Amino acid sequence: MPTDLDTEEDRIDLLQEQVRQLKEAVVSHAVVDQAIGVVVALGRVTPDVGWTVLREVSQHTNIKLRSVAEVIVAWGGTGVMPPEIVATLEDRLDLHGPTEIAGPPPRP
Repeated sequence: MPTDLDTEEDRIDLLQEQVRQLKEAVVSHAVVDQAIGVVVALGRVTPDVGWTVLREVSQHTNIKLRSVAEVIVAWGGTGVMPPEIVATLEDRLDLHGPTEIAGPPPRP
């Protein structure tokens, strides 16, 4: 039968693991949001379409979403992206197409 100390230690271990997972989730969410921003700017699409494109790139390349997001964010600074991600990103953006035209609205 567990003692109070064992139960307390188990509870502390569980809480520490939960804190670690929450910290990782916050970092992951930030990277994904940044990658969506890059896709939005690159493809001139809405944030919802940017999310869809990012998710589809992950699915079609069989690379975890967070890893794809990290590569896309890093590409913004390095200009380097693996060819399979570039090709899939281009395909997905072509499929979803720009939803907004860049530049000022037409004059009446």
